[in-house]
Amino acid sequence: MSENDTAEADEGESTEPTFEAAEYADGTVTYPPHTVGPNGAERVGTVDLREREGRVVTWTTSTATPPGVREPNTLAIVEFEMGDGYDGPPVRALGQVAERGDGSGEAFGVDIGDRVEPVYADELREPGAGIREPESQDWDGFRFRPVE
Repeated sequence: MSENDTAEADEGESTEPTFEAAEYADGTVTYPPHTVGPNGAERVGTVDLREREGRVVTWTTSTATPPGVREPNTLAIVEFEMGDGYDGPPVRALGQVAERGDGSGEAFGVDIGDRVEPVYADELREPGAGIREPESQDWDGFRFRPVE
């Protein structure tokens, strides 16, 4: 995430970073955002994926995680619902599955086809566990939580 991913903080607006995808002149949307679209179209705007639901395309649980990443770590590839008028390529993202709110530290269970929503996490992994200086990296991002 870049420094300008934080939403403007007006009255009642969230200061949570956006989950930004790029929108292009030909109507396609991609995540992660690129300066030029898949068909060579110019980037004309952004879409905040926090405002979209997605469906789990596939998922896996890793038990051999990098330093500072929770173990086990459930990851999902999610395809976002872009609306009836959208006829571009699927908009997909890979991310961790959110932890249950019961204090167990366990991730929610997900299955192919489950509806999920992105939720902000200020730390996707423990900053001091890696070999790089913590100040040199971003530690926040989005996880996916099942929609009830």
